[in-house]
Amino acid sequence: MAKWTKFPFAGDYNFDAESVKKKWARLHAGDLEPLPQDPQLLQAWAHFHNGEFYKSMSLGLGMGLDGLNVANKAVCIYATYLEQQEATRLALFAEVAERAESQIKEQPDNVNAYYLRAYALGRYSQGISVAKALAQGLGTKVKTDLEHVIRKQPTHPDAHIALGSFHAEVIDKVGELIGAMAYGAHKHTGLTLFQQALKFNMASAVGMVEYARAMLMLEGETVVKEATRLYQQAARAQPVDAMERLDVELAKAELED
Repeated sequence: MAKWTKFPFAGDYNFDAESVKKKWARLHAGDLEPLPQDPQLLQAWAHFHNGEFYKSMSLGLGMGLDGLNVANKAVCIYATYLEQQEATRLALFAEVAERAESQIKEQPDNVNAYYLRAYALGRYSQGISVAKALAQGLGTKVKTDLEHVIRKQPTHPDAHIALGSFHAEVIDKVGELIGAMAYGAHKHTGLTLFQQALKFNMASAVGMVEYARAMLMLEGETVVKEATRLYQQAARAQPVDAMERLDVELAKAELED
């Protein structure tokens, strides 16, 4: 496998299996991943929270089905924020979607398997262009998976964020009328999903960033002030791990543009 880009703030986070266990509720306020009891799985998550995404993926994959959520999430976050080569990014997202699909067949009650499949397909769709992805039916798969997650876990913040982004991006690409008729995408639904996500997880920097982006897509110039406020709030957030640090840095970058 190609060499992975290092997390730029290596050493800022120093979790081990024990400290991950103690801070689990805060670390997983976004995805509501159940607390594992296996020390090796906790260590794979420790690598994830430290920004050691390749180590996290490798250890997770080595554990079989039980390690797939951590492995797939590590790949998704790495590919979203750190991978520089677009072809490699797309290949990584496609691999996650494929692994999650097999996982769902074996673990149909694993809610985050559906979430991670949707996340990977959503990011893959952005990479090939949302319009092309919709034509291939990927949008429907993303929407179906995320709606399934929310039915099973009605307070899953990250699924609300991802589904809100789906509604916004579809409308941005095909318009409100076709978005509603062909893909079930609605402006009000999308914005409400973000509001709910931030109610469930008020500290979510990525929720603020994605909400700001969606507002600008859906409302344009009229909401620049509110979107900027959300970016500023996200940029001031106190990240507890590597993933949140990447979200905060993204918010800062948005403000500089």
